[in-house]
Amino acid sequence: MVFTIGIDPHKATHTAAVLDGSESVVAELRFAADDHQRDHLVLFAARFAPRTWAIEQASGLGALLAQQLVAVGETVLDVPPTLSARVRLLDSTRTDKPDSHDARAAAIVALRHPRLRPVTVVDHSAVMRLLADRHHDLVALRTQAVCRLHALLCQLTAGGAPGRLSAQRAGETLRRVCPLEPVSIKRKRVALELLGDLRRFDNQLISVNERIVEAVFTSRTTVTHLHGVGALGAAIIVGHTGDIGRFPDAGHDARYNGTAPRTGPTIDCVRYQRYLDDRGRRHRRR
Repeated sequence: MVFTIGIDPHKATHTAAVLDGSESVVAELRFAADDHQRDHLVLFAARFAPRTWAIEQASGLGALLAQQLVAVGETVLDVPPTLSARVRLLDSTRTDKPDSHDARAAAIVALRHPRLRPVTVVDHSAVMRLLADRHHDLVALRTQAVCRLHALLCQLTAGGAPGRLSAQRAGETLRRVCPLEPVSIKRKRVALELLGDLRRFDNQLISVNERIVEAVFTSRTTVTHLHGVGALGAAIIVGHTGDIGRFPDAGHDARYNGTAPRTGPTIDCVRYQRYLDDRGRRHRRR
């Protein structure tokens, strides 16, 4: 008999529930999320062998714990929260949502779902995903700073600044502004602070781009051989896709990365054109 240990992770504490093949709870454990969490779990699960771990959101709150267990040779499955939520919904024995019930739901999903993703040791793709996400966040922060700077420049000078605003152009514009009123003086001061943020984001983006190029070169990926795919594109594709083998087929991969065609009700173009023509004729008769 193989035991399944479900884990409901949280920031401060984790809850584990051990299930046998008949979905009966054999043991439960609530332990602190600290430096000794792996040792507590391994010691607790020593008498349940063979075993499989089922961690809800193993790529989110449970990522660290999942990697710690995989590092010592344990078999860990990633349970999507949507699947465990279905188990809780169909379970008529409990109407509340305690942590132990969530851990049991994760274990039931692992028992009944044949295609859960096994957690593996993080590889170099995790580095590229981290850098790609950092680049995305910096671009968003820079765009926000540029928009706010545009708004202030429109209030400080007639016509504001050019559409594509750079730190250099913003600095040149602000140097020509000599406000006399207290409100305008404060606006220029805030604009200078935003200009400092913009320059800092530009420098950070240069640094992140250099690290992305280095990470993509180290990975030896062939994605950059495709026309139009540079270092940043490769970091996004490889970093967010990870192990391509986790997708059953190309359709699942296309749905994950957003390249699958959208499905929906088809439109009969001929009938729709006739409908428009009829509307046009009725409108002209009026």
